[in-house]
Amino acid sequence: MNAADARIIVLETSGRVGQVALARGGALLALRRLDEARRHARDLVPALRGLLDEQRWRPRDVQAVLVSRGPGSYTGLRVGIMSAKTFAYATGCVLLAVDTFAAIALQAPSEVGRLDVIADAQQDKIYVQAFARSAEASAWAARTELSIVKANDWLAGREPDAWVSGPGLRILAARLGGVPMVPSQDWEPRAESLLQIGCERLLRGERHDLWSLEPLYLRPSSAEEKWQARPKAN
Repeated sequence: MNAADARIIVLETSGRVGQVALARGGALLALRRLDEARRHARDLVPALRGLLDEQRWRPRDVQAVLVSRGPGSYTGLRVGIMSAKTFAYATGCVLLAVDTFAAIALQAPSEVGRLDVIADAQQDKIYVQAFARSAEASAWAARTELSIVKANDWLAGREPDAWVSGPGLRILAARLGGVPMVPSQDWEPRAESLLQIGCERLLRGERHDLWSLEPLYLRPSSAEEKWQARPKAN
């Protein structure tokens, strides 16, 4: 596969608005958005089929499918990754998942050198990962592993010169005082960002195994936690 000219599907289902896109190499050709109530397989599949028809691509013309891995919406991530795995299995194309926070970091303005990306993990906890801009101005490197921490603990220990981005700002922005924040239009991942990261990795020959790829959760969903906490029968 020539990644620089490959026909690529991009699925972003971790955020509030889902995105289904087609690209040729690093150039986005077409995009459809799915609102929060429509991030289900019954909506994603027709949207993808419509885009393929518009571009006159057959499913087997696609050479790679990129999908957001999380963290993010449990339901959205399950739908996106299962759809990507199913498509890759049916067509034999390359499957590659992109960490959602890496895509969000890529969207930060050029003046940002250090960045914390956050998302709501419920119960006053957040997902957080720190990034730093590398020697190449357009590239970012993760400085910490993705983790779940109490919001107050993160606030108390964060580096003061780091900016903040991510969907977690929708609930935490009012508590950040003078902390520099990325503009709100860049808090959610965009298909273009997944595509840029994905193309760079495809050029290096990277791919995921469709049998072992799982969403990046770090913790069970609320429903799963309630089930695990239920009283056990004697």
